[in-house]
Amino acid sequence: MIKKLILLLIVTFNLNYIANAEQKDFFNDAKELYEKESYDDSKFLFQRNIVYNPKDSKSYLYLAKIFKKEENKRELEKNINTVLLLEPKNEEAMYLLIDIELERSNFSKAEQLREDFKKICSNLCDKIASINKRLKEFEKQDAS
Repeated sequence: MIKKLILLLIVTFNLNYIANAEQKDFFNDAKELYEKESYDDSKFLFQRNIVYNPKDSKSYLYLAKIFKKEENKRELEKNINTVLLLEPKNEEAMYLLIDIELERSNFSKAEQLREDFKKICSNLCDKIASINKRLKEFEKQDAS
């Protein structure tokens, strides 16, 4: 009886180890496919990675980028919001959300997000100038 229990534990441990090893490759494989512009295949693997790792903000971010390329605004925003829920200081997701709000002409929300972005930026701070420029262009259009 004890031998069977030990054997069962060993088998269970090995199966879990194999499953974990496979799921770790989903993100890296998906990222490689994304970089090769194989968006449908990478989307599938990012989604599969999320099944095993639902708090992986990087997978949601890449999905958002794919949906942006596909011009699927609903899924783009859904994935950006998930990234920001999991990682509120994600600069890239914040910048994408600002872009969405500017496209919607929701200037007050874009300005609020810009202020939040200024507080968290460390790698994408150069994007603040382009945000400011776009906001000024919209203000000029409104004034005309």
